[in-house]
Amino acid sequence: VQLQASGGGLVQRGGSLRLSCAASGLTFSTYAWGWFRQGPGKEREAVAAVSRRGEDTYYADSVKGRAAISRDNFKNTVYLQLNSLKTEDTAVYYCAAAFQPGTRSHPAATQSHEYDYWGQGTLVTVSS
Repeated sequence: VQLQASGGGLVQRGGSLRLSCAASGLTFSTYAWGWFRQGPGKEREAVAAVSRRGEDTYYADSVKGRAAISRDNFKNTVYLQLNSLKTEDTAVYYCAAAFQPGTRSHPAATQSHEYDYWGQGTLVTVSS
């Protein structure tokens, strides 16, 4: 299984970025997806998550209204759009996959321990 995160970089405060996470080696549609981040000297935190069927999403309070997570089951890719970026958004962003079996509805996974696979991270630096 490989999760390849990309799209990070240096952006000015107030700008936007779209992060991508391309997955291979798993059945994409059977997984919930999440984006986490770890800023300098901070604990890793969940930023956004989407359930396996896409019917439930989660956003951290710090990004609510500025972020949008989406998934493309045909491209095996999950995205995180970040707008109105703030310096405190500076962090390494990780995508992660959580297996959600069966056909019943599942909520978005918001805890690290729920996730089975992790990408390598992509650095987002917001300059003032």
